[in-house]
Amino acid sequence: MPAPDAALPSAVDGLTRRATLLGLGATALTAAGCSNTIDVPSLDLDYSSTGSVRPQISIDAAVTRPELMYASLTDDGFQVPEVPFKKIDPKWRRQVVVDPTGEAPGTIVVRSQERFLYLVQPGGDAIRYGVGIGKAGFEWSGRANIQYGRKWPTWTPPREMIARKPELEKWAGGQPGGLENPLGARALYIFQNGQDTGYRVHGSPEWWSIGQAMSSGCVRLINQDVIDLYSRVNGKTPIVVA
Repeated sequence: MPAPDAALPSAVDGLTRRATLLGLGATALTAAGCSNTIDVPSLDLDYSSTGSVRPQISIDAAVTRPELMYASLTDDGFQVPEVPFKKIDPKWRRQVVVDPTGEAPGTIVVRSQERFLYLVQPGGDAIRYGVGIGKAGFEWSGRANIQYGRKWPTWTPPREMIARKPELEKWAGGQPGGLENPLGARALYIFQNGQDTGYRVHGSPEWWSIGQAMSSGCVRLINQDVIDLYSRVNGKTPIVVA
Protein backbone atom coordinates (compact mmCIF):
# COMPACT_ATOMS: atom_id res chain seq x y z
CA MET A 1 0.00 0.00 0.00
CA PRO A 2 1.17 3.61 -0.48
CA ALA A 3 3.28 5.04 2.32
CA PRO A 4 1.74 7.71 4.55
CA ASP A 5 2.50 11.30 3.72
CA ALA A 6 1.83 14.56 5.51
CA ALA A 7 -1.19 15.02 7.74
CA LEU A 8 -4.37 16.30 6.20
CA PRO A 9 -5.13 20.02 6.15
CA SER A 10 -6.86 21.16 9.31
CA ALA A 11 -10.38 22.51 9.29
CA VAL A 12 -10.97 25.83 11.08
CA ASP A 13 -12.91 25.84 14.33
CA GLY A 14 -15.62 28.44 14.98
CA LEU A 15 -18.02 29.51 17.71
CA THR A 16 -21.30 29.31 15.87
CA ARG A 17 -22.68 27.06 13.17
CA ARG A 18 -22.55 29.78 10.57
CA ALA A 19 -19.10 30.99 11.60
CA THR A 20 -17.82 27.44 11.66
CA LEU A 21 -19.14 26.50 8.26
CA LEU A 22 -18.05 29.79 6.72
CA GLY A 23 -14.60 29.20 8.15
CA LEU A 24 -14.17 25.66 6.84
CA GLY A 25 -12.13 24.90 3.77
CA ALA A 26 -9.00 26.50 2.44
CA THR A 27 -8.53 28.91 -0.46
CA ALA A 28 -11.45 29.91 -2.72
CA LEU A 29 -11.98 28.44 -6.15
CA THR A 30 -12.58 31.18 -8.65
CA ALA A 31 -14.55 30.93 -11.87
CA ALA A 32 -12.73 32.09 -14.99
CA GLY A 33 -15.18 34.36 -16.82
CA CYS A 34 -18.19 32.44 -18.09
CA SER A 35 -16.31 29.18 -18.53
CA ASN A 36 -16.86 26.03 -16.50
CA THR A 37 -13.20 25.84 -15.53
CA ILE A 38 -12.01 26.73 -12.05
CA ASP A 39 -8.50 27.13 -10.68
CA VAL A 40 -6.95 26.00 -7.45
CA PRO A 41 -9.46 24.82 -4.85
CA SER A 42 -11.07 26.73 -1.90
CA LEU A 43 -14.50 26.24 -0.63
CA ASP A 44 -16.96 28.46 1.10
CA LEU A 45 -20.59 28.42 2.09
CA ASP A 46 -23.35 30.75 0.97
CA TYR A 47 -26.20 31.22 3.44
CA SER A 48 -28.39 33.32 1.15
CA SER A 49 -31.11 30.64 1.10
CA THR A 50 -34.05 31.22 3.42
CA GLY A 51 -36.79 29.20 5.07
CA SER A 52 -36.39 25.48 5.61
CA VAL A 53 -34.27 24.88 2.50
CA ARG A 54 -30.68 24.15 3.46
CA PRO A 55 -28.17 25.85 1.14
CA GLN A 56 -25.85 23.74 -0.95
CA ILE A 57 -22.17 24.19 -0.27
CA SER A 58 -20.56 26.47 -2.76
CA ILE A 59 -17.06 26.64 -4.15
CA ASP A 60 -17.50 30.40 -4.31
CA ALA A 61 -18.87 32.54 -1.49
CA ALA A 62 -21.37 34.23 -3.81
CA VAL A 63 -22.98 31.21 -5.45
CA THR A 64 -24.55 27.85 -4.67
CA ARG A 65 -25.21 26.61 -8.18
CA PRO A 66 -24.22 23.00 -8.86
CA GLU A 67 -22.70 24.00 -12.19
CA LEU A 68 -20.05 25.81 -10.14
CA MET A 69 -19.57 23.04 -7.58
CA TYR A 70 -19.10 20.46 -10.32
CA ALA A 71 -17.27 22.54 -12.91
CA SER A 72 -13.95 21.47 -14.37
CA LEU A 73 -11.01 22.52 -12.22
CA THR A 74 -7.24 22.49 -12.30
CA ASP A 75 -5.76 20.63 -9.33
CA ASP A 76 -2.04 19.99 -8.86
CA GLY A 77 -1.52 20.04 -12.61
CA PHE A 78 -4.47 17.75 -13.41
CA GLN A 79 -7.53 19.04 -15.25
CA VAL A 80 -10.48 17.43 -13.44
CA PRO A 81 -13.37 17.10 -15.92
CA GLU A 82 -16.70 18.82 -15.44
CA VAL A 83 -19.38 16.57 -13.97
CA PRO A 84 -22.70 16.51 -15.88
CA PHE A 85 -24.62 17.06 -12.67
CA LYS A 86 -28.02 17.11 -14.41
CA LYS A 87 -27.57 13.39 -15.06
CA ILE A 88 -27.16 12.75 -11.31
CA ASP A 89 -30.07 12.54 -8.88
CA PRO A 90 -29.95 15.87 -6.94
CA LYS A 91 -29.89 14.01 -3.62
CA TRP A 92 -26.35 12.83 -4.36
CA ARG A 93 -25.05 16.40 -4.68
CA ARG A 94 -22.99 17.96 -1.90
CA GLN A 95 -25.19 19.94 0.50
CA VAL A 96 -25.72 21.08 4.09
CA VAL A 97 -28.36 19.14 6.04
CA VAL A 98 -29.50 18.74 9.63
CA ASP A 99 -27.14 16.19 11.16
CA PRO A 100 -28.95 12.84 11.52
CA THR A 101 -26.04 10.95 13.09
CA GLY A 102 -25.65 12.28 16.64
CA GLU A 103 -21.87 11.90 16.33
CA ALA A 104 -19.36 14.48 17.56
CA PRO A 105 -18.43 17.39 15.26
CA GLY A 106 -15.56 16.49 12.97
CA THR A 107 -16.65 12.85 12.62
CA ILE A 108 -17.12 11.28 9.20
CA VAL A 109 -20.17 9.00 9.10
CA VAL A 110 -20.89 6.71 6.17
CA ARG A 111 -24.41 5.29 6.04
CA SER A 112 -24.00 2.57 3.47
CA GLN A 113 -27.68 1.76 3.03
CA GLU A 114 -28.45 5.42 2.37
CA ARG A 115 -25.36 5.90 0.15
CA PHE A 116 -24.47 9.09 2.03
CA LEU A 117 -21.33 10.33 3.77
CA TYR A 118 -21.79 12.97 6.47
CA LEU A 119 -19.11 15.27 7.87
CA VAL A 120 -20.61 16.38 11.20
CA GLN A 121 -20.42 20.12 11.96
CA PRO A 122 -20.77 22.01 15.26
CA GLY A 123 -24.27 23.36 15.88
CA GLY A 124 -26.37 20.53 14.52
CA ASP A 125 -25.56 20.51 10.81
CA ALA A 126 -23.62 18.10 8.60
CA ILE A 127 -22.12 18.33 5.14
CA ARG A 128 -23.58 15.47 3.12
CA TYR A 129 -22.06 13.84 0.07
CA GLY A 130 -23.45 11.10 -2.15
CA VAL A 131 -21.19 8.03 -2.27
CA GLY A 132 -20.75 4.69 -3.94
CA ILE A 133 -20.07 1.69 -1.70
CA GLY A 134 -18.77 -1.86 -1.84
CA LYS A 135 -20.74 -4.55 -3.62
CA ALA A 136 -22.14 -7.52 -1.73
CA GLY A 137 -19.39 -9.50 -0.06
CA PHE A 138 -16.90 -6.62 -0.09
CA GLU A 139 -18.45 -4.30 2.51
CA TRP A 140 -16.67 -3.09 5.62
CA SER A 141 -18.20 -1.47 8.69
CA GLY A 142 -17.03 -0.30 12.07
CA ARG A 143 -15.49 2.59 14.01
CA ALA A 144 -12.03 3.65 13.01
CA ASN A 145 -9.90 6.67 12.14
CA ILE A 146 -8.64 8.39 9.04
CA GLN A 147 -4.92 7.98 9.71
CA TYR A 148 -3.70 10.10 6.82
CA GLY A 149 -4.63 11.27 3.35
CA ARG A 150 -2.99 11.66 -0.02
CA LYS A 151 -3.54 13.87 -3.05
CA TRP A 152 -3.63 12.07 -6.40
CA PRO A 153 -2.66 8.81 -4.65
CA THR A 154 -0.93 5.79 -6.07
CA TRP A 155 -3.21 2.76 -6.31
CA THR A 156 -1.80 -0.68 -5.60
CA PRO A 157 -4.31 -3.48 -6.26
CA PRO A 158 -4.27 -6.25 -3.61
CA ARG A 159 -2.91 -9.62 -4.72
CA GLU A 160 -6.36 -11.20 -4.37
CA MET A 161 -7.76 -8.59 -6.78
CA ILE A 162 -4.98 -9.28 -9.24
CA ALA A 163 -5.84 -13.00 -8.96
CA ARG A 164 -9.43 -12.17 -9.96
CA LYS A 165 -8.36 -9.72 -12.66
CA PRO A 166 -4.97 -10.76 -14.10
CA GLU A 167 -4.91 -7.67 -16.33
CA LEU A 168 -4.11 -5.65 -13.18
CA GLU A 169 -0.74 -7.37 -12.82
CA LYS A 170 0.88 -4.40 -14.58
CA TRP A 171 -0.04 -2.28 -11.53
CA ALA A 172 1.34 -4.71 -8.94
CA GLY A 173 3.98 -2.10 -8.13
CA GLY A 174 1.41 0.70 -8.00
CA GLN A 175 -0.50 2.80 -10.54
CA PRO A 176 0.62 6.45 -10.40
CA GLY A 177 -1.93 9.07 -9.49
CA GLY A 178 -3.87 10.62 -12.34
CA LEU A 179 -7.23 11.06 -13.99
CA GLU A 180 -7.58 7.34 -14.77
CA ASN A 181 -6.48 6.15 -11.35
CA PRO A 182 -9.34 4.36 -9.49
CA LEU A 183 -8.58 6.32 -6.29
CA GLY A 184 -9.30 9.61 -8.00
CA ALA A 185 -8.12 13.01 -6.79
CA ARG A 186 -7.82 12.20 -3.07
CA ALA A 187 -7.74 9.20 -0.75
CA LEU A 188 -8.32 9.02 3.02
CA TYR A 189 -6.85 5.88 4.59
CA ILE A 190 -8.92 4.04 7.21
CA PHE A 191 -7.06 2.48 10.15
CA GLN A 192 -8.58 0.56 13.04
CA ASN A 193 -6.65 -0.13 16.26
CA GLY A 194 -3.52 1.15 14.55
CA GLN A 195 -3.82 -1.28 11.63
CA ASP A 196 -4.55 -0.44 8.00
CA THR A 197 -7.95 -1.86 7.12
CA GLY A 198 -7.20 -1.71 3.41
CA TYR A 199 -10.32 0.43 2.95
CA ARG A 200 -10.34 4.01 1.73
CA VAL A 201 -12.59 6.99 1.27
CA HIS A 202 -11.54 8.20 -2.16
CA GLY A 203 -12.48 10.00 -5.33
CA SER A 204 -13.53 8.44 -8.58
CA PRO A 205 -13.62 9.54 -12.22
CA GLU A 206 -16.79 7.42 -12.56
CA TRP A 207 -19.34 9.98 -11.37
CA TRP A 208 -22.17 7.76 -12.62
CA SER A 209 -21.29 5.13 -9.99
CA ILE A 210 -22.33 7.39 -7.08
CA GLY A 211 -25.31 5.85 -5.30
CA GLN A 212 -24.34 2.36 -6.50
CA ALA A 213 -22.85 -0.67 -4.73
CA MET A 214 -20.14 -1.75 -7.14
CA SER A 215 -16.69 -1.17 -5.61
CA SER A 216 -14.34 -3.59 -3.89
CA GLY A 217 -15.40 -2.20 -0.53
CA CYS A 218 -14.12 1.37 -0.52
CA VAL A 219 -16.29 4.48 -0.27
CA ARG A 220 -16.22 6.53 -3.49
CA LEU A 221 -17.08 10.20 -4.05
CA ILE A 222 -17.20 12.44 -7.09
CA ASN A 223 -13.70 13.91 -7.52
CA GLN A 224 -14.92 17.47 -6.85
CA ASP A 225 -16.57 16.23 -3.65
CA VAL A 226 -13.56 14.33 -2.35
CA ILE A 227 -11.38 17.41 -2.94
CA ASP A 228 -13.87 19.36 -0.83
CA LEU A 229 -13.99 16.72 1.92
CA TYR A 230 -10.20 16.41 2.04
CA SER A 231 -9.86 20.15 2.63
CA ARG A 232 -12.17 19.97 5.68
CA VAL A 233 -10.79 17.11 7.78
CA ASN A 234 -7.92 16.63 10.23
CA GLY A 235 -5.45 13.82 10.47
CA LYS A 236 -6.75 10.93 12.55
CA THR A 237 -10.33 12.03 11.96
CA PRO A 238 -12.84 9.56 13.48
CA ILE A 239 -14.94 7.65 10.97
CA VAL A 240 -18.00 5.46 11.45
CA VAL A 241 -19.09 3.16 8.62
CA ALA A 242 -22.43 1.46 9.17
